[in-house]
Amino acid sequence: MPLLAASPARYGRFLIFIAGLGGLLYGIDVGIIAAALLYLGKTVNLSVAQTSLIVAAVLGGSMGSSLIAGVLADWFGRKKMMIVSALLFIASVGLIVISQGFVPLLLGRLLQGVSGGVIAVVVPLYLAECLSAGNRGKGTAFFQFMLTFGIVIAALAGWFYTHQAEAAIRAASGNPALIRAAQDHAWRSMFLSVIYPGLLFFSGAFFLGESPRWLYRRGRIEEARTVLRRSLSEAEAQVEMQEMHDAASIKQAAVASGSSGSLLQRKYVVPFLLACIILACNQTTGINSILGFLVLILRQAGMSANHATGADVAVKLLNCAMTVVAVALVDRKGRKFLLKLGTGGIVVALTLAASLFLSIEHQRVDRRQSVQAAVQNNTLHLPVNAHTFDPGTQQTAPRQPATSLTVLYSYGNGDKVASVVSTDPDPTLTLSPDPTQNHPLLIKHAFYGPLPSETTGWLVALCLGLFIASFSVGPGVVVWLALSELMPTRIRSTGMGIALLINQGVSTLIAAAFLPVTGNFGYSAMFLAWAGCTVLYFLTAAFFLPETKGKTLEEIELYFTRTPKQPASQTL
Repeated sequence: MPLLAASPARYGRFLIFIAGLGGLLYGIDVGIIAAALLYLGKTVNLSVAQTSLIVAAVLGGSMGSSLIAGVLADWFGRKKMMIVSALLFIASVGLIVISQGFVPLLLGRLLQGVSGGVIAVVVPLYLAECLSAGNRGKGTAFFQFMLTFGIVIAALAGWFYTHQAEAAIRAASGNPALIRAAQDHAWRSMFLSVIYPGLLFFSGAFFLGESPRWLYRRGRIEEARTVLRRSLSEAEAQVEMQEMHDAASIKQAAVASGSSGSLLQRKYVVPFLLACIILACNQTTGINSILGFLVLILRQAGMSANHATGADVAVKLLNCAMTVVAVALVDRKGRKFLLKLGTGGIVVALTLAASLFLSIEHQRVDRRQSVQAAVQNNTLHLPVNAHTFDPGTQQTAPRQPATSLTVLYSYGNGDKVASVVSTDPDPTLTLSPDPTQNHPLLIKHAFYGPLPSETTGWLVALCLGLFIASFSVGPGVVVWLALSELMPTRIRSTGMGIALLINQGVSTLIAAAFLPVTGNFGYSAMFLAWAGCTVLYFLTAAFFLPETKGKTLEEIELYFTRTPKQPASQTL
């Protein structure tokens, strides 16, 4: 492309921008479900477990594809796999928008996850192999920035269509058909609105050059040199070519001497295990579950639907803004410093949020027996007020505090949740199972207590803001660098795939367990578990992670060849 080839600086910016669009799509994959959950379960018959699976499906699909994405990228090249990931994203949006039940929804979200898994492996790999040591941190941090911006785009789409839906629901004046139509239109429009960045990423990837290191390993040395000259100065290109030549010479000498080494050697195993631990810990902070369930978390903390989606946008804008700060700091302060700072802040934020939820949940009482006793002919019609559960209370007493009842129930088709607030126009819990299923209506939990105030909701939002800011400035940026920088050249593609498999596997398990755990044990238990895991993350960053700021990939690889008694300063 003559226009792009005319200026290395211009092509370099274009390369980072298109690769950044991959991060945008990955962020959209994670964030788009948050507001959609407000209406999805009201127009599609989903149990609690199915709803959790819909959220976790993106992570599960990503887990599967990340395992093979590195191998496919080695076979076909980084550029072709980026194009494939864009096609998968576009197809997933189409499938979700036309879905009418659980199975097509699940398949669409899995496909969305497959796209994200390919992006998560191939794009950081592509950036690490195309950018110089001085720009690699900024380029990879921009990928993370675009990922957070994708989450913001998804939140803005959710906020916009939520406000539209709530206005249409008010205008419906209780008409069930109109209300259902507004809810159905809202969540489908949220998904459809994000197809355009996918189309841009798909078309832009055709104008990129292939990874020079991939070309070099394929013996296409002159092509590698040509690609390097498109994004680097002649001097920088020569340095990169010499680094690749030296690394190849060392490898050939090792093969010739019969000491090329097993993949079980320290220089391969230690960085691989370290990258896997960091990526697993990254998910045990709860980041993807918090982003995916943020609106529901804020609703549970006492916010209205409109305020919850507004706070969702605010928290995710903060995520984006703090990523800009991280981009500026990552090549100045270093990876290790930012990771310690971020994980420390996460522990504080999660502990405070757990304390707030504990103060809410401590006031609730499980009225399961009372609610189960009110079931007549396998249906439930129960007014929700203080007089119902405390007969001695005068129903007409002035200034009765607002209360809520949250019921976890089942009738042979998985657990479901229903909530009623005493301040609703008709505060009555009505459950009428489908009589054709021929299963008893079972009440598993019925938590009754004071309704959290909007103030409590905003305090929780502030805690989650601190969580997001800490994650963005530390783990959010550093994790992608750790993944691409720590892996030695010989195992980089496959190792990144396996590490991301672990990353997405942990994330999928957490997301799938979120609603069942919070339904049975409360939100405080989930937040405390995440805080405990993040303490381990902090210790790993503080005592085991080497600093890789300003080092070439080959220099980082040499660090792990030193003997245990050899000082780190001698090699890195």
